[in-house]
Amino acid sequence: MSTTAKIRGIFTPHMVPLDDRGDIDEAELRRYIDWLIDRGVHGLYPNGSTGEFVRFTAEERRRIIRIVCSQSAGRVPILAGAAEANVRETLAACEAYAGYGATAVAIVSPFYYRLGTESVYAYFREIARNSPIDVTLYNIPMFASPIDVPTIRKLAEFPRIVGIKDSSGDLAFMMRLIAEVRPIRPDFSFLTGWEAVLVPMLLVGCDGGTHATSGVVPEVTRTMYDLARAGKFEEAMTWQYRLLELFDAMLYSADFPEGFRAAVELRGFRMGRSRQPMTADQALDREALGRVLQCILADFGYAQPPAEGCPPKGGTVAPPADQVSLLVTSVVDELRKRGAL
Repeated sequence: MSTTAKIRGIFTPHMVPLDDRGDIDEAELRRYIDWLIDRGVHGLYPNGSTGEFVRFTAEERRRIIRIVCSQSAGRVPILAGAAEANVRETLAACEAYAGYGATAVAIVSPFYYRLGTESVYAYFREIARNSPIDVTLYNIPMFASPIDVPTIRKLAEFPRIVGIKDSSGDLAFMMRLIAEVRPIRPDFSFLTGWEAVLVPMLLVGCDGGTHATSGVVPEVTRTMYDLARAGKFEEAMTWQYRLLELFDAMLYSADFPEGFRAAVELRGFRMGRSRQPMTADQALDREALGRVLQCILADFGYAQPPAEGCPPKGGTVAPPADQVSLLVTSVVDELRKRGAL
């Protein structure tokens, strides 16, 4: 049975700083956690995709959760990534994280082997029946077996499953999901994992999101969330378009999550080198990316421009305000017709 308050707000799937030997830099991780909390994130999400959980050992993953739970000290809820290679190891992680004080766990559907819907259902059913801690499903079709709406609807019948993080970025998928599940589980949390559509997702009924960008500009993602919750969608969409430029630069200019590592360093943290080896060309590309990100963060007011300066901006990224207003109004009208508002 669930004992967790509804999960809502912006959760940060944060990176893990590494020292010169490539080991976890505990002191820097603790400093980073404090910084994120001080800047308004609603919760932390260690051992997520951005946290490179597959590049750490099982023992290191447990150590990361212990550190995060210890340092947060109850100030914010902890949604601990508990994905392992099989059900037995995943349940062992659930037991460990419950003991460390995590609020809930997030579990991705089986990866490497591409499974059908019945196998995905059976996997999560086994976890739901045996986990000592609340579970959020994690749908990330680009990396793991997808979880479709009918499967999520069936899994929502288990009280231990309390929500879903969907990183597909598919607005229609999320709307169909909310329409199917919310009537039977009003306590179920719907989180978007794709910050490029954070505000539209909040508009159609999401409770929040888990966003790598919140590990770089937590002030911005919190502002977007607060504006959307207050019904100020036009203003929130202006921030959404600004965030999109930063998100695209971090995501598409280097192998994930290297762009996010470079951006966090620009906020003043020693993140170290990735455990994924890089070629000399990649190292040069990362330096160039760092300059681009520095210019974008300088535009937000969170970094100084590079010494050589920044190229002139080619006009605003956002559409005219009247187009934003028209978009918001049309979506709201459609939701009212469907009885969703």
